[in-house]
Amino acid sequence: MKTLAFGAFALAMLAGSAAAAQDQGNFGPALPGVCFYHHDRVLAVSTAGQSLISGIQRIQQEVDTELQPHAQYIQGEVQALQQGRTTIPQDQLAQREQAVNQRIQDARALQQTRENEVRYTLSVQRQTIDQAADPIIMALYTERGCGILLRAETVMRANPQMDLTEAVIQRLNAALPTLPAFSRMAVPAQPAQ
Repeated sequence: MKTLAFGAFALAMLAGSAAAAQDQGNFGPALPGVCFYHHDRVLAVSTAGQSLISGIQRIQQEVDTELQPHAQYIQGEVQALQQGRTTIPQDQLAQREQAVNQRIQDARALQQTRENEVRYTLSVQRQTIDQAADPIIMALYTERGCGILLRAETVMRANPQMDLTEAVIQRLNAALPTLPAFSRMAVPAQPAQ
């Protein structure tokens, strides 16, 4: 059972890789002062981004392992109730159905909590990478004399000479070679309004 957050991150990773693999056809001239970078590609290709991917995969496996016994119990109990409809006394059947329904609700609540925790953990770790990348991007912006900096995810096609992505990845790999070990994080409680 994969979370939406991990699916979205994987999709972004593929999109960033696909953008980087665009053909090297005829581009217009490099526009002085205009630069761009592939944010999603930086997350997907950098060593810190790779450690984020493997860490989220590890956490997702832990969550799946935690949730599996609940799913197995519920499936087994539902099958037992279906098979015993004619032999189990009605009052016992009603009690067992009520117990299974409660267990289903509890399992769904636990699953939602874990999905929120994985999503939150992904967000916090991405923010760590972004915070390390921001000064690098700003330094390259200054070094290359950029007047405009665009995220490549919004640019259909541009001259690769204006692309800062590879330099960002190289410097980010040096500045943040990996994320510190991380575990699933509890989502902070929202203050009452």
